[in-house]
Amino acid sequence: MRRYGQVIRVKKEYLETYKALHAQPWPEINAKIKECNISNYSIYYRDGYLFSYYEYTGNDYEADMKKMADDPKTQEWWGLCDPCQEPVESASEGEWWAEMNEVYHLD
Repeated sequence: MRRYGQVIRVKKEYLETYKALHAQPWPEINAKIKECNISNYSIYYRDGYLFSYYEYTGNDYEADMKKMADDPKTQEWWGLCDPCQEPVESASEGEWWAEMNEVYHLD
C-alpha cells in the first residue's frame, strides 16, 4: 500500500459548488475509485486549498489512473469539478492535483 497526499486550489466563487458536489458524489464515481484500488480517500479544505489523502493498494498505479481517466462517467464528473479548481503555483507542467511529499507517518 502507498499513501498519497495532493493539493490544489479551489476558486473562491466555486467553493460551495465543489462542496455540494462532494456532499453527494455519484455512486458510479465512488465505485470507479474503489475499482482503481484507491481506499481511505478524503478531501480537506483550508484557506482556498483542497488537500486530498488516499491509499493505493494496486500493483500498477499508472494503469489504474488511466482506467479512471478513460471512464466516461468520471470524465463527466471531472467536467463539473475541474472548473472549480486551479493548480497550485508550484505544480509541474500538466499536473492538476500536485503531489505532496510525506514527511511523517505514524501507524
